[in-house]
Amino acid sequence: MNGLPHKKHIVLAALAAASLALYLIDYYVLGNSRDIASSFLGNLAFLPVYVIFITLIVEQIVRERERQAVMRKLNMVIGVFFSEVGNRLLKELSTCVEACGELKGRLMVDGGWKDDEFAKALDYLRRTDIKVNCDAEGKGRLKGFLIEKRGFLVGLLENQNLLEHEQFTDLLWAVFHLVEELEARPSFDAMSPSDSEHINVDIKRAFGHLAREWTLYMRHLKVDYPYLFSLAVRLNPLLDTPDPRVH
Repeated sequence: MNGLPHKKHIVLAALAAASLALYLIDYYVLGNSRDIASSFLGNLAFLPVYVIFITLIVEQIVRERERQAVMRKLNMVIGVFFSEVGNRLLKELSTCVEACGELKGRLMVDGGWKDDEFAKALDYLRRTDIKVNCDAEGKGRLKGFLIEKRGFLVGLLENQNLLEHEQFTDLLWAVFHLVEELEARPSFDAMSPSDSEHINVDIKRAFGHLAREWTLYMRHLKVDYPYLFSLAVRLNPLLDTPDPRVH
């Protein structure tokens, strides 16, 4: 580390020497010191403009690298979320979706998917108004699972970088609201139609956010971590019988 300033001085000196050598060559070839001086002053006048442009470009590159570094860290945390909660929750919530066959077909990611397939899946989720109807048994399973994972979900909120990911934060809030609604009811038997529909709306909201984030995460794995993507495809929570084995 101590040698870095010395190396910088050497580089600066070399650049200055190269510039001086080029001006001397220009002088000996053309022999017109006045034109050389005029050219030098003209370049010197534009130096602040050059510095501004270079500074803006460097800042843009640095910001982009920082953004990519933050996104890599966020995707690691998002990956842990899906391993611990998201995949199981997506499977449980999907059982509450009416006419779920079409939904599963649209999200049946395989190893051949490219950006176009992921874009079509995201567009389908965005424009489709899914219908949810969760029975008492399904609500009970959701309640037990989410209460069991509450500590893990609360821990995610301690990650400040994650809170800057607006769409994933919306997912967490939707899940937290759902677990609060489920926990507030000691029983799901003999629910009034309006109360049951209220829970269905909360499930629909959570499922919408979750399915979208899962699709985006699968696309991320496809691009950056194909070996993890291969396993994620085999363990797709929307499969009837996920199988980690390679056939």
